[in-house]
Amino acid sequence: MALQAAYFVMIARSLGPAQYGAFVAVAALIAAAAPFSAQGVGAVLIKNVSRDRKCFAESLGNAILMISGLSSALLILVFVACPLVLSGKVPLLLVLLVGVSDLIFGGMVNLAGYAFQAVEVLGKTARLAAIQSGMRVVAALVVFVSFPHPSAVFWAALYLGSSCVAAAYALAVVFLHLGYPRLAPARLRTELVEGFNFSVGASSAAIYNNLDKPLLVRLGTLNAAGLYAIAYRVVDLAFQPVAALQASAYSKFFQHGSRGIASSARYGKRLLFIGVGYGIIAGGTLFFGAPLFPFIFGRQFAGSEEALNWLSPLVFLRAAHYCYSNAMTGADFQGLRSCIQMAVAVMNVALNVWLIPRFSWRGAAWASLVSDGLLVLSTWTATVILSARMTPSGRSGALQPEEGTT
Repeated sequence: MALQAAYFVMIARSLGPAQYGAFVAVAALIAAAAPFSAQGVGAVLIKNVSRDRKCFAESLGNAILMISGLSSALLILVFVACPLVLSGKVPLLLVLLVGVSDLIFGGMVNLAGYAFQAVEVLGKTARLAAIQSGMRVVAALVVFVSFPHPSAVFWAALYLGSSCVAAAYALAVVFLHLGYPRLAPARLRTELVEGFNFSVGASSAAIYNNLDKPLLVRLGTLNAAGLYAIAYRVVDLAFQPVAALQASAYSKFFQHGSRGIASSARYGKRLLFIGVGYGIIAGGTLFFGAPLFPFIFGRQFAGSEEALNWLSPLVFLRAAHYCYSNAMTGADFQGLRSCIQMAVAVMNVALNVWLIPRFSWRGAAWASLVSDGLLVLSTWTATVILSARMTPSGRSGALQPEEGTT
């Protein structure tokens, strides 16, 4: 968190609202597509290895192959779609640099983290994340000290270099500590299908968490996008402890979920009180600490403190719905979770398209609050209903889907 905050503050102060808004809009659009490669594949890796450690080499080999192919395909799609979504307000070179960094190199860093997460060696996962952030701090420090008014493209070039170094290090650490990958072509089709199920839900989450920034660029201004994005980024940083808690428990959800959703829901409740308690404290801190914004990021970001006031409840809302969502995933109800997330993503896009032209970044903030609130209500309702309908043996033939299906 400290490393992320350091490079975040330096880059925001160096780029200013407009250039920072351009960079974040591109990164957010790519983040909405990224789960279709790394996150879905990584979830399959965690599920398989957490239940059978012997399949690690084959799961890792298939995961590397799938991420390489899917990331390359997604990069082409994003490169074509960006001029349409962003109305040509950002240069294509910026899209290419950030796309290669986040989709290909970032995907490999994430995969390495998933590999250690699958075997519950979370210390290594944490170190890989710290190395990636550390490389970005070095790049940001170069920009902050040496270039008074850098462009978003220049920063993206250094951002790409830092991601390349982090990816090479991450894969080397995995091979050294966990073993080398081995392809299992017979399992590729099954894992692709199952990974797609995970990816749909993860990408839906990425859409309602990220698409508001590029929509602000298209329907509003780069300056408004920058003011909103910097407040949203602070909320993301504040949520990191809860995200870490969920990541450390993710494989446990699958282990408990093998006995049915009632078991994974009980496990989720143990984390719920911690996450929600932290969310209330962190959200209150952000709300009352918002006036410090111009002193930290510079007076060019004056006005973003109001955005932080609006967005501060998101820490609490996310902490609540992730516990219920992961309980569903752990019990093989990923298909239902994905359907809920897709519905919320569609509603979020519609709300942003309706509200942003009328209320600028405030409309995007309202859309985010409504979306996350609906996620809490929907996932809680689904978990309660499914748990109540389980048979005494812990399974319901009518409700429990087969693995890899929706």
